[in-house]
Amino acid sequence: MTDRDARIRRIVVVGGGSAGWMSAAALATYLGRGASVRLVESEEIGIVGVGEASVPHLKTFNGEVLGIDEAEFLIATQGTFKLGIEFRDWGRIGDTYMHGFGRIGRSMGPLPFHQFWLKRFLAGRAPDIGAYTLQTVAGPLGRFVAGAPDAPSGSPLADVAYAYHFDAGRYARFLRALAERRGATRTEGRVVDVARRGGDGFVEAVVLESGERVEGDLFVDCSGFRALLIGDALGTGYVDWRQWLPCDRAMAVPSANTGPPAPYTRATARPAGWQWRIPLQHRTGNGYVYASDHLSDDEAAATLLSSLDGEALAEPRPLRFNTGMRREFWRANVVALGLASGFMEPLESTSIYLVQSGLQRLLGLFPDRGFDPQLVRRYNRETTFEYERIRDFLVLHYHATERDDSPFWDRCRTMPVPEPLQETIAMFRRDGRYFRHGDDFFALPSWVQVMLGQRIVPAGYHPIVDEMPEAALDAFLDRVREDIARAAGGMPAHQRFIDRYCKAPAP
Repeated sequence: MTDRDARIRRIVVVGGGSAGWMSAAALATYLGRGASVRLVESEEIGIVGVGEASVPHLKTFNGEVLGIDEAEFLIATQGTFKLGIEFRDWGRIGDTYMHGFGRIGRSMGPLPFHQFWLKRFLAGRAPDIGAYTLQTVAGPLGRFVAGAPDAPSGSPLADVAYAYHFDAGRYARFLRALAERRGATRTEGRVVDVARRGGDGFVEAVVLESGERVEGDLFVDCSGFRALLIGDALGTGYVDWRQWLPCDRAMAVPSANTGPPAPYTRATARPAGWQWRIPLQHRTGNGYVYASDHLSDDEAAATLLSSLDGEALAEPRPLRFNTGMRREFWRANVVALGLASGFMEPLESTSIYLVQSGLQRLLGLFPDRGFDPQLVRRYNRETTFEYERIRDFLVLHYHATERDDSPFWDRCRTMPVPEPLQETIAMFRRDGRYFRHGDDFFALPSWVQVMLGQRIVPAGYHPIVDEMPEAALDAFLDRVREDIARAAGGMPAHQRFIDRYCKAPAP
């Protein structure tokens, strides 16, 4: 049992934005009775604020961890629903596939569904894998429902996996209000110095431009790319992954909506990177993620503006980054979250998830003022594993391509990739097998959909499949596809569901 006298009493979050206020809200919710939670931020320092898409785990964080009402959250953030990501022109120009959330078909015995599908697909007797996942059928139809509580067990509608599109700046403000209601306090001010104690180098306080010292026992660094505590003060190094993920810049711009919002994100490959399209209730978020050694900023801005669906509502906003991670995410009494801990480009919408995951890991390993090194090592080991596996999944998108129309894609197609990814691709290419690496964030359905979508087609399938009579196999595949088509066809239009459930007033 923790010694009550050794408990952490003062928690200081440095930096706001989504990461800072997610941290303050979670820490105040679970530790606010025994500790003060104080967030320091400066209105003079902008936030990145363009992360407008999530993965399904945010539903759990908002609802189960913070107790947020889903409709209230969506109204406050002009949010819409997300069934997956549509990828255009990634394998070849003209290709389109969907990485949908949720399961593929129905597993049978020890084998995942795609193994049964493979036998018939390789024989030319089955459609693409997308026909067997609810999200990849419903998304292009513009249909959505959050689930049907009265659906029978096994129905595709019994458990619909989905995520959100939302305004990140509004989400931060929404969380600030919640955190302050639960006892967190905010201090306005720019951090100009970090005071460390002698001996162990722990942070004692951050010093503001006004001269005020904000002291704490535990500091959460959410200061963005500046990484004021974990980087500048503690000197924690950075692992740069540009040899595998060469995009290092982005242009972002909002545009006017031109029709009902689609229930999915769109990611379109461009000659030097890719472009996102994220539909919200009040506007559409757009951006071009690109490699600066293959494209100039002016060219990126021009390409982005010329390919919007609606009128641009602002000038393109430039962002610069290096994809990678901190060598340590927790050092001494400082834990880094958000951009201070590393950066994963937004291709699979993992940035906000990594904040959520880090917070839940911190709560599970929460220390006293002794800061047991074993807890710190465990936190860093698990976070490193998570970052590296997400990295490999992102690298897959770039490397598994047949495009040779630009120097950028030539580079991506021919580059050496991390060994775990090499093994994953080789095993799948042989006979469609995929084995999850421990608690790898992306599970089998994600890897299978992206590998197939990027033209990694297995040469064979698992031998157990041949034990099923062909007539039974055909009937099984037909039944799954028909059930999914029927369920998707019965869903309401995405806009109709929003209007009935979470329609936001015009801003």
